Amino acid sequence: MPPSPPPPRSRRSRSKAYAPRCGKPTLFAKWSNFADRCPNCGLDFSKFNVGDGPAAFLTLILGALVVALAITLELKVHPPLWLHMLIWIPFTAGGVVLSLRAAKGALMSAEYRNAAREGRIDQ
Repeated sequence: MPPSPPPPRSRRSRSKAYAPRCGKPTLFAKWSNFADRCPNCGLDFSKFNVGDGPAAFLTLILGALVVALAITLELKVHPPLWLHMLIWIPFTAGGVVLSLRAAKGALMSAEYRNAAREGRIDQ
């Protein structure tokens, strides 16, 4: 049996939605929902706990970026409030939605690569 290829790096996994074990693009069943398992290598994706971490981090990161850009725009151009809302609300929502898949894929890949599990105290 030929040796299996090394698992893809985090950047490759998140950009192409590759399964962390085999490197095939089977990580997601829908836009941002993980598949139950990889049909190629059989890795059970349900045992990983990605949770809401990616969405929270993306919201904070994009929020800081939007605030900096909005302040810069206000100080340079002084647009009316409605124009700020027209620009920044869709920018923020679109940024979170479009980058959520990549963030979830990166976190899943990192959990697999580092063998992350729920913390326990041995007694």
